[in-house]
Amino acid sequence: MGVFVFMPLVLPLTAWPVARLAEQHLHPRTATRLLTAMAAVLALCSTVCLGLVMVVGTAQLPGNPLPDGWSDPEVRAAVPYDEIVGKAAIPALCAVVVACGRTLWRHARVRRRAHRALAGLPDTEVAVLPDAVPYAYALPGGRSGGAPRGGAGGAARGRRAGRVVVTTGLLDQLRSAERRALFAHERAHLAARHDRLLLAVRLAARANPFLRPLRTAVAYTAERWADEEAARTIGSRRTVARAIGTAALVSRGTPAPTLAGLAAPGPVPRRVAALLGPAPAVRTWPSVFTSVGLAAWGAAAGTAVSAMSSANSAVTMVLILHAATPL
Repeated sequence: MGVFVFMPLVLPLTAWPVARLAEQHLHPRTATRLLTAMAAVLALCSTVCLGLVMVVGTAQLPGNPLPDGWSDPEVRAAVPYDEIVGKAAIPALCAVVVACGRTLWRHARVRRRAHRALAGLPDTEVAVLPDAVPYAYALPGGRSGGAPRGGAGGAARGRRAGRVVVTTGLLDQLRSAERRALFAHERAHLAARHDRLLLAVRLAARANPFLRPLRTAVAYTAERWADEEAARTIGSRRTVARAIGTAALVSRGTPAPTLAGLAAPGPVPRRVAALLGPAPAVRTWPSVFTSVGLAAWGAAAGTAVSAMSSANSAVTMVLILHAATPL
């Protein structure tokens, strides 16, 4: 394997310029899906890389439960500087596991608390909380209490469907048209399951800090995606821009970064400026003969190289360990 085993750890650096170009020039829907897929693949590859390095580098440590054959010089030769990087991979991999576990636990805790807060409210798509603090967000999945409608079928629909959560404090700050923009925006988040995309890129950034620019970029493009859907639904880009500006001035955001909302933290002025301009062109993939297309294709190629490098390293290591394992 040689130095190629380390490629998945550093290839995420190539995603930085791609993230910037994608959020500026691609359609928000295309950019969100592209960057999320990149982040997930690169994070998985880098985690596999850490695992392989740790196995090879720690097999010779006293008391290690691994087979004795895995500490043979022929096995250790597969990874450069195996003793150093192997020991360093132990705390790195532990940190990845702990960070991802904490992120999942916090996400689940926030969702549970949000569903409990809605207990007793009418089981409708929009849940209005009698709270003077202005905020709104899209709460996906699960039931939040209230009587089921339509028997078992209604209960099943309630468990699957998400809800738009908004407080009276925010609704009082918005005009009628702006309220429609708010609801359309949050429904777009629910329909596209942006919570899953935001959680995926957040976990990817925990697995490899080099992927943090992708997390920031996806948080922005997901909001832009919902902005465009809301503008298309209500037929007024300016109204959506006003709703975003008003909500950003008074709202405290969302309970967690993995829950999407109209006034989510981020570059709100850029979102407003984009809505005051023409609608972005809907293209599934940019042409390779443009700067954005070249960056997108380069990102796809880099992701493929990282995946193939990790797969090749994993298969090679399995074969080496299998050959070194005594029967």
